[in-house]
Amino acid sequence: MKIKHIISLIAAIFLASTPVAAAPVTIKAHLDSAYILMGKQTAINIDIVQDKGVTGHFITNNGDTLTREVEVIKNYAPDTTSLSNDREEIIRKVIIQSFDSGLYTLPPYVYVVGNDTFSTTPLALKVMPVEVDTLQTIHDYAGVADPNTKLWDYLPDFVVDYWWIMLVIAFIVLLVAIWLAFFKGKKRADFAPKQKPIPPYELALQQLDRLKSEKLCENGLEKEYYTRLTEILRNYLDSRFGINAMEMTSSQIIRQINSNAEAKPSAPILNRILEMADFVKFAKVRPLPDENATAFNNAVKFIEDTKPAPVEDENNDDENNESTQKSTK
Repeated sequence: MKIKHIISLIAAIFLASTPVAAAPVTIKAHLDSAYILMGKQTAINIDIVQDKGVTGHFITNNGDTLTREVEVIKNYAPDTTSLSNDREEIIRKVIIQSFDSGLYTLPPYVYVVGNDTFSTTPLALKVMPVEVDTLQTIHDYAGVADPNTKLWDYLPDFVVDYWWIMLVIAFIVLLVAIWLAFFKGKKRADFAPKQKPIPPYELALQQLDRLKSEKLCENGLEKEYYTRLTEILRNYLDSRFGINAMEMTSSQIIRQINSNAEAKPSAPILNRILEMADFVKFAKVRPLPDENATAFNNAVKFIEDTKPAPVEDENNDDENNESTQKSTK
């Protein structure tokens, strides 16, 4: 028994050390269609079965033609599929075309693996002619067709040929016109006499005169009248003293006026106007005509009392000094 085991072990080692012969490579080729019309295409399918890891290459039929009459249109990349652990299948597709009728024998594809050469069997391709009308039948003339005209068909040739030049010229003209308009407008603005700004107190008096001429109280619009009156005063305080009165309540405005030494003496007059306006706007009080007139006169007085003192011109002062010196001499 021991001798049998030893013999079996030696035989297994011998078989394992003996290289296994590689399986043979098989290559086949067939046409999708052996009959085609002139100008049509068909495909040659090349099927290779070999061991995995084997590297081979074709030594024939790699150009643009198979024969003088049959052209190669496209060679697709090979598609490899695994058949088992050791074998694989490679499929290669070649598109061919012919414009000459006849029966052609396509040469075999030769595939080389190492020192071994394998080839496909030659293929037969029948290219059939296309029937051509030899004018044995006379056809009628086609009817008159309406031309598919477009807008530019009605334009002169020079417009169609040089439209882009005209577009560039129009764009340049537009730029020049815009520049001239801007330059002239700026020039006029530079040489135009600048208007002297209206002093705040004069503007406020003009607005009060306009308000008086509208006769709102006489028409029963006391609330609108006092709203306009206080707005005129608030704007005057903003431009005259820098008090943002439009965003303040009446009490806040009076506090700001009392803190201003120049406006503080007139604070009671403004306080009476604001109190009456608050009664009319919020308590819906309808004052008497005399009260409306008093409020208006107080507004005028407040503006007159708080307007800035006139500034004497230095030139006038110099002239006065010169005249005084001459008179003393």
